[in-house]
Amino acid sequence: MSLTARLAEIVGDGYVSTDPDVLHGRSVDHTGRYRGHASVLVRPGSADEVAAVLRACRVAGAYVTVQGGRTSLVAGTVPEHDDVLLSTERLRAVGEVDAVERKVSVGAGATLAEVQRAAAAAGLLFGVDLAARDSATVGGMASTNAGGLRTVRYGNMGEQVIGLDVALPDGTVLRRHSDVRMDNTGYDLASLFVGAEGTLGVITELDLRLYPLPSHRVTAICGFADLDALIDAGRIFRDMDGIAALELIDARASALTAEHVGVGAPVAGAWQLLIELAGDSDQTERLADALEDAGLTGEPAVGVDAVAQQRLWQVREALAEVLGVYGPPLKFDVSLPLSAISRFATGATNLAAEHSPDTIPVLFGHIGEGNLHLNLVRCALDGDAEHALYTAMMELIAQSGGNVSSEHGVGTRKRDYVAMSRSEADIAAMRAVKSAFDPTGFLNPAVLFG
Repeated sequence: MSLTARLAEIVGDGYVSTDPDVLHGRSVDHTGRYRGHASVLVRPGSADEVAAVLRACRVAGAYVTVQGGRTSLVAGTVPEHDDVLLSTERLRAVGEVDAVERKVSVGAGATLAEVQRAAAAAGLLFGVDLAARDSATVGGMASTNAGGLRTVRYGNMGEQVIGLDVALPDGTVLRRHSDVRMDNTGYDLASLFVGAEGTLGVITELDLRLYPLPSHRVTAICGFADLDALIDAGRIFRDMDGIAALELIDARASALTAEHVGVGAPVAGAWQLLIELAGDSDQTERLADALEDAGLTGEPAVGVDAVAQQRLWQVREALAEVLGVYGPPLKFDVSLPLSAISRFATGATNLAAEHSPDTIPVLFGHIGEGNLHLNLVRCALDGDAEHALYTAMMELIAQSGGNVSSEHGVGTRKRDYVAMSRSEADIAAMRAVKSAFDPTGFLNPAVLFG
């Protein structure tokens, strides 16, 4: 029996496809820059079916690339070996919210927006938020340990995952759940799969932590002429009780959003800082006090009611719509010490001008964690020229004391640069863990190690 026939036997004929057009559409990166090759798409409907698919592929000697919402920005879901594409899109169940224990069990294929709606209906909040909330799946977010817009308050995905089911490469299912908040019995296996980018197993279900919904919020956008002044303000706000969001926005970014989607910055300045405070009491005076000596270019734009707050958030979230207006941007997701951000911003601009003079460097991100997203818009380089710029930017990040990946993962795009952020001993230990779970290396073979 062929592998395709065996997969159809496991999941049903309607959930297996070898259609070239389908495979072509599923083999391109979200950025549009990277493309691979696949032999078959399979869409299992349960953890046991995922495990059976893995078992069949392992026996057949076939490579498997796991796909969720396919929002990876580092080619993390691009197959390189005529792989079997294993999609988690049918694992969409969202369980009943446990409002007492403040948690919910969801399938790995559920989107972030679906989880957020379930939490809100119960008067609670899920701690991670991304601009790609309508398409990003929580399984993929856990696999890359995604952060996002609320990380400064609630942390990354790893801090939200309190239990999970994982289909292992040997075709068994690990079910790690607990009814208690504190469970220190043996290895913390759940954390091993968070951030592993699908190289150790396929997450099929997650228990997610939820939080009380703050009764008061205040949002502001402040303009700064100087990036160092903005960073100094960021240091103050990131340590404040009640900080809910702290986002850096490059004025070049808001100029693009103003031109192409009609959403411009409400303040002047080369750099903008979006701040949100949340709590059980009015936060407006605390915000005003903290901004008193912040070195702003003018008065901040402040939103107290929900409509005004949403309008201010549009400045940040509209970026997703304009980044590809001149074609796929060249993206860098980096983590830097706050003291190095200004130097990096200057160096990155100079590198972009040197390698691609027409490029517009756009910088934004989560300043509280030093997690920034550099997008080179109108960057038409490809092949060796793109590789030269990418490598030079990675070297600049490493020289600045940063990590080559923060919340997007390594994927296939950054695997050649892992040694810039991890020692030989680190990499050897990670390879040993990979070998223990997946000795033949058939699961997500292009990701992380290649």
